Amino acid sequence: MIFNSLLIANRGEIACRIIKTAKEMGIRSIAVYVDADKDALFVKQADESIRLSDGGYLDPKQIINAAKRTDAQAIHPGYGFLSENATFARKVKKEGIIWVGPSPHVISVMGDKLKAKILAEKANVPTLPMTSKPNEAKSIGYPLLIKAAAGGGGKGMRIVAKEKDLKESILSAQREAKNGFNDDRIFIERYVEKSRHIEIQILGDSHGNVVHLGERECSIQRNHQKLIEEAPSPALTKSEREFIGNLASAAAKKMKYENLGTIEFLYENKNFYFIEMNTRLQVEHPITEAITGLDIVREQIMISAGKPMSFKQNKITFSGHAIECRINAEDSKTFIPSPGKVMQFHLPGGLGVRVDSGLYSGYEIPPYYDSLIAKLIVHGETRELCILRLRQAIKEMVIEPISSTLNLHKKILETKDMADANYDIKW
Repeated sequence: MIFNSLLIANRGEIACRIIKTAKEMGIRSIAVYVDADKDALFVKQADESIRLSDGGYLDPKQIINAAKRTDAQAIHPGYGFLSENATFARKVKKEGIIWVGPSPHVISVMGDKLKAKILAEKANVPTLPMTSKPNEAKSIGYPLLIKAAAGGGGKGMRIVAKEKDLKESILSAQREAKNGFNDDRIFIERYVEKSRHIEIQILGDSHGNVVHLGERECSIQRNHQKLIEEAPSPALTKSEREFIGNLASAAAKKMKYENLGTIEFLYENKNFYFIEMNTRLQVEHPITEAITGLDIVREQIMISAGKPMSFKQNKITFSGHAIECRINAEDSKTFIPSPGKVMQFHLPGGLGVRVDSGLYSGYEIPPYYDSLIAKLIVHGETRELCILRLRQAIKEMVIEPISSTLNLHKKILETKDMADANYDIKW
């Protein structure tokens, strides 16, 4: 039996996205919100809404209490906030509430980059040479990349080109990691200068079934944050695609992975190297939905309810190409956040066009959260058609008078490198 009520422990466009699937499944949706979001679209769309006080979306106790008050049978954490917080997941399950996501143990292990790399090696996933001992760094060879074990978003990350810079770079990375994650552990690995960022979407259920839903190309980035994603990757051959998909599935099966996850790789000279695993729904999941025709959130819910997946790997079909642009409330040149009132909001339309957003005309974007305000996704028979379709959709999309990164995406899509898929993570 599927549960009949779901609390979404998140906000903005992803809360709207999850509410949509819940409603389609006949599940009562419950939103939590802070005062800054009292007029947000996700609050209006939910069947019931509960106000949070100080601590807001990062307060496990308040969110669990809200679930109890509303008789929510399950909690979906979305992405960001508490989505990869193993302690929160354990507390949810301890209260007898269904957690829509992987187990707390898996979240804990995979959230630690050092432990995740060790587990990946045990699962026969290729990794870059690494060490947690600075005196062994020379044996790896320069340039090196220092990473925070508990890191994310580029924090606690340093590139070291020469041995004389190693000590100070380690101390700097440790300080940033301590401030950002309250954990100053670091490790050192070989730095790959010219690579692409390829990730594999996997799904596993409690009945031992594991599948992959193809790859996504996420190499167009700014400061380690993705800007544009596409599926499938224009860089991979058919045999490479099959190899990395099957490898990711086998690794997830060996981990006895349940629910949704993403295994991320660097791709260089026909080689794949494990980066990390995200134990949650990804921002860029719509492009996978576009090429597979699957509602990934629905699959998450079904798996969390103990149901076996309704399909095997050989029943998954991949159709056409999809590209997603992350639209942020930022100045296109300075990238300074630009919160404020949206007076005009017009969505593009047409075949193969999708927009995930929490905006509406008259909505005041608060200054307290991530600046992502919309995701523009297009799907088409070919990559060339996708780019043309995306260019037209950007022309039609209106978000005024605030500044947004729409113009940045327009410029990227007009480059020859984008047309030729000639880019890497340093592009």
